[in-house]
Amino acid sequence: MSGQAPDFWFRRRGPLATALRPLGAAYARATAKRLAQGPRERVAAKVICVGNLNAGGTGKTPTVIALLQKLEGRGLRVHVVSRGHGGTEKGPLRVDPMRHPAERVGDEPRLMAAFGPVWVADDRAAGARAAVAAGAQAVILDDGFQDPALAHDLSIVVADAAKGWGNGLCIPAGPLREPVAAGLSRADLVLTIGPPQTQQAFTARWPSLPVPRLTGRLETLRMGMDWKGLRALAFAGIGHPEKFFASLAAEGAEIVRAEALADHQPFSPRLLTRLETESKMLGAQLVTTEKDAARLPNAFRGKVLVLPVRLKIDDPAALDERLAALFPGKARR
Repeated sequence: MSGQAPDFWFRRRGPLATALRPLGAAYARATAKRLAQGPRERVAAKVICVGNLNAGGTGKTPTVIALLQKLEGRGLRVHVVSRGHGGTEKGPLRVDPMRHPAERVGDEPRLMAAFGPVWVADDRAAGARAAVAAGAQAVILDDGFQDPALAHDLSIVVADAAKGWGNGLCIPAGPLREPVAAGLSRADLVLTIGPPQTQQAFTARWPSLPVPRLTGRLETLRMGMDWKGLRALAFAGIGHPEKFFASLAAEGAEIVRAEALADHQPFSPRLLTRLETESKMLGAQLVTTEKDAARLPNAFRGKVLVLPVRLKIDDPAALDERLAALFPGKARR
């Protein structure tokens, strides 16, 4: 999804959401009809789907990276298959960050390719077959939960603990790609991401889920960087840029200007010139997210600092159990 999600999606159902509810119901029926197509294809590798019920950002990319590293820690050859949102490539194409710009393969695949092999493919089944042909023992399907092409051996639904599933309605009346009950009926695990207070709020709103729930949070990867006192012009084109601004402020940076861009917004020369000019006028350092940095032109990248984050799962026991069942004999290292 491009652009920022409407505020009314995450409030009590008001007149606008009520008026749009019939369109949301039609969207839900269309999703259900598409998902009923089948049978789904199976490939010669285990397929783990990381998806969501909401349109927009919920933390899928950090989850894919964490899962990739966890599986590699078991000695598995792991490949990621992504549609490459924001890119023009139809694929299947194995992403080379040195050769393939974000305009071609998308910012998320370019970022994930720093951690392991990533394929972009409009046809996710074709992408999975290409990954298997290249030696993959496990395929992580990035954002394929509502795609009926592939059979999943494990499906993880990721949710932002603060936003939850919003007003519980489908697009355009709410943030959902499909109703919560319908989506969770196909899920194996739910992962909610956020600090403890938002986890508690999620529990209060959705106290009972039909599948086990994991909780986790995004932690800053400091790598020796001291952000305290840094004057920053922060910019982000992600699903919820306010979370990035809050994380940067929590590290001690002084945010003198925060620019929220549309999700996956391209960095035009005009936009970059404006950001650089404003940062000089304010005496501030440009700072952005890893995902946004993946879209920056190489010539501009050195002018921007990046605040990297990694997913920390509070208690991964339920996930580890399922991975052990999928990959017997592949113990954690």
